[in-house]
Amino acid sequence: MYEFKVEGMTCNHCVQAITKSLTKLDSRAKVQVDLASKLVKVDSVEDPKTLAAEIEEAGYTVLSTATV
Repeated sequence: MYEFKVEGMTCNHCVQAITKSLTKLDSRAKVQVDLASKLVKVDSVEDPKTLAAEIEEAGYTVLSTATV
């Protein structure tokens, strides 16, 4: 599982946009978005760099990545 610190998420639409982007990339991905802590947790077979790039492509800024 990977954890991304993401800037620019402010509402439920942001949660849906990130979730949709990541599950489009990996249909089996499990995505958890916490707006308050600005964290996106992703359980996926994809590489973390690929996942971060997908979040960025959706219009958000990835500040850091960690494996949890």
